[in-house]
Amino acid sequence: MIQAKSISKFFSVINEKGIAEGLTAVLNVSLNIPDGKIVSFLGPSGCGKSTFLEILAGLQPPTDGTIRINGKLVLEPLPATRKEQIEYKRRYRFISPLANGVFRDQPKHDIAMIFQDYAVFPWMTALHNVEFALKLRNAGRKGKEKLKRSEISDKALFYLQKTGLGGFANKYPSQLSGGMRQRLALARALSVEPSIILMDEPFAAVDALTREKLQDELLRLLSERNDQSPLTAILVTHEVHEAVYLSDEVIIFSPSPGSIRNRIPVNVKRPRARTDPELIDIQDRIFAMFQYDLNQESEYSI
Repeated sequence: MIQAKSISKFFSVINEKGIAEGLTAVLNVSLNIPDGKIVSFLGPSGCGKSTFLEILAGLQPPTDGTIRINGKLVLEPLPATRKEQIEYKRRYRFISPLANGVFRDQPKHDIAMIFQDYAVFPWMTALHNVEFALKLRNAGRKGKEKLKRSEISDKALFYLQKTGLGGFANKYPSQLSGGMRQRLALARALSVEPSIILMDEPFAAVDALTREKLQDELLRLLSERNDQSPLTAILVTHEVHEAVYLSDEVIIFSPSPGSIRNRIPVNVKRPRARTDPELIDIQDRIFAMFQYDLNQESEYSI
């Protein structure tokens, strides 16, 4: 269970005149996401979807609020006031900054993340890219949990085959198409067998046909994993059709500052058809909400 409570994120930015200004990217977002669900974050550009996803991943702390996964804190907010700074120092006064980073903020959860730009290493082959992720995860294991070198290679190849890249294990990313590089990113994320997978516009850089193939591939892989243990998937996207087709629930963010505008369940059985009237009806409702927001903004600007 992912539990987000009153999450806000404030950035201090310098404007063109060199004066510091405040920007609130996320404002008072609270939600619970049950295990094993596929959820999409949908909303206009700049509404804080990706920022909120990074807070879920523990890549940056919230300004306010907390994220807990199965009851455990992901990252606590940084101290903002003098009183909070004093309390923070008191709590960690015997721990050096390095040790504090190792012990307090060490990964507590099985989370994998897929970025929009693939984020694969160009100097490594497809096989070595997946092995690298497994070696990182293996470094935190002890005793019998540790994988042998041969087991790491076998596992990496297994997930490459799962994503249709078994015959391209020794190819470099530059030798793969955009869709194949995204499959590589997916293979690397799934190889560590996370309980949560976070995806930030994972299919944005590929053509429409490849995008649909990757969507179906993702659903197949998630279904196979859920037969063994629950895998929660959270997707940031701008595509209404993609969000509705993939998700158990679509969470719509308001224009900046980002807060939850609507939560729309997608209670359509899988496997789904893209032309299903129920899916189309949900898509139309979401488009109507966006159109309303656009009209309101244009009226306000006038």
